[in-house]
Amino acid sequence: MGWQKTFTLSKRSKGCHLVTDEILSQIEPGLKDVQVGMLFLFIKHTSAALTVNENFDRDVRRDMDMALDHIVPESLNWLHTDEGPDDSASHTKASLVGSSISIPITNGKLNLGTWQGAVACRHKTSEV
Repeated sequence: MGWQKTFTLSKRSKGCHLVTDEILSQIEPGLKDVQVGMLFLFIKHTSAALTVNENFDRDVRRDMDMALDHIVPESLNWLHTDEGPDDSASHTKASLVGSSISIPITNGKLNLGTWQGAVACRHKTSEV
């Protein structure tokens, strides 16, 4: 039987952050009875994103943030800057990375690779 839970991740600064343990703390009770299934995570935010990536070396997450800043620089002549100069750049980065991830569940546990973890990317520096 399927189930659904809505929860809020802790507030974080700009960058890519490993959030696997925080997600597990919210959903682990619901996983215990799932032998085979899928976890679908969706972030309700237009300037943040979710992905699965390296869980061991935090430099990978720093490099991801640096690469996204290089690919989508804030210095472009953005039209939409209502919430700060990084507003449209943040929306664009969020679209490139994506708003959802899918993780297999096997025997009540997330079936991630040894070096995989759930990563939340916050793309805005400015606060509203």
